[in-house]
Amino acid sequence: MRCPWCQADDDRVVDSRPADDGGSIRRRRECAACGRRFTTFERIEEVGLVVAKRDGSSEPFDREKLAAGIRKAFAGRPTSPLQIEQMVGRIETRVRRKGPDVTSRQVGGEVLAMLQKVDEVAYLRYASVYKDFQGTADFERELGMLLEKKEPARKRTR
Repeated sequence: MRCPWCQADDDRVVDSRPADDGGSIRRRRECAACGRRFTTFERIEEVGLVVAKRDGSSEPFDREKLAAGIRKAFAGRPTSPLQIEQMVGRIETRVRRKGPDVTSRQVGGEVLAMLQKVDEVAYLRYASVYKDFQGTADFERELGMLLEKKEPARKRTR
C-alpha cells in the first residue's frame, strides 16, 4: 500500500477490524518511511455476472434492467419503491449464487417466483412479456395454473 503523504510503499498494519457489518475490513497502517498513519479498507470485489440470452448472445447482468422490468409489472399496484428495491436485491442474490454465468431463463424464473409470492397481477404482467403471450388463451392458461396452486388440497372422504 502506498503512503498518501510520501508515496513510499513500505508500511505495517497497526490495527485491523471489521467494518460495514462485516462487508469490509478497516486497517490502520503506519508508513515505515515517514511514520505517519493512514486508514485503508478492503472489500470483496463483486464477481462479474454474465447472462446468456435466448438468442445465444451474452451480456453483463444489469440490476437496473431487472428493476425496470419489475417496476413495469408493478405499475399502478400498491407497492413502494423500497419494496421493489428489496425484491430486486433478493433476486440478484439468488441469481449470483447460481454462478458467474446464468441464463436469462434462470433470471426470469427467479423474478416469476418472487412475483408469484408477492402480487399475482404483477406476476401475470411480467409473465405475459417474459413468456411472450400471444392471446387471451395464454392468460387463461397462466391464470389457471395460478389458481391451481392457490386452492387448498381437498380432504378425502371415506
